[in-house]
Amino acid sequence: MSRAIATVFGVGLLRPAPGTWGSLAALPLAWALHVLGGFTLLALASVAVFFVGWWATRAATAGAEDHDPSEIVIDEVAGQWIALWPVSYGAQFAGVDMLALWPGWIAAFVLFRLFDIWKPGPVGWADRRHDAWGVMLDDVVAGVMAALCVAVLAALAHGVLV
Repeated sequence: MSRAIATVFGVGLLRPAPGTWGSLAALPLAWALHVLGGFTLLALASVAVFFVGWWATRAATAGAEDHDPSEIVIDEVAGQWIALWPVSYGAQFAGVDMLALWPGWIAAFVLFRLFDIWKPGPVGWADRRHDAWGVMLDDVVAGVMAALCVAVLAALAHGVLV
């Protein structure tokens, strides 16, 4: 079961760029969570996926030399969901369908992937832990950084930061 969760039921086995596939798989799941329970459910699910992902990653990599094999993409799901928090919150606040905020979706996806691949500052620090916490934390930090950028971009787009 841990391997199925760690690979998001096989999504991590897709090539090329399994991390990007994991992030893409996270998008419709985030939308469904938002539809079912709004921002609150998406935020709670993000926290739950972090801890379940940590367990699954730890179990799937036990005894392996590679602490972060590319097929493990549950960390991308957690990070991508966090990157989408401003979109979910904004949609709920405005009383609109989350899909109507499509520029935010694109920004959240692109920025999350950028920070996850580039690994600036604290993202790289978390990645260098070389354990299951690091596997999950680097994507959480990348997600937080992406979410902050999405919020700033939304504020600029809506004239709040002019």
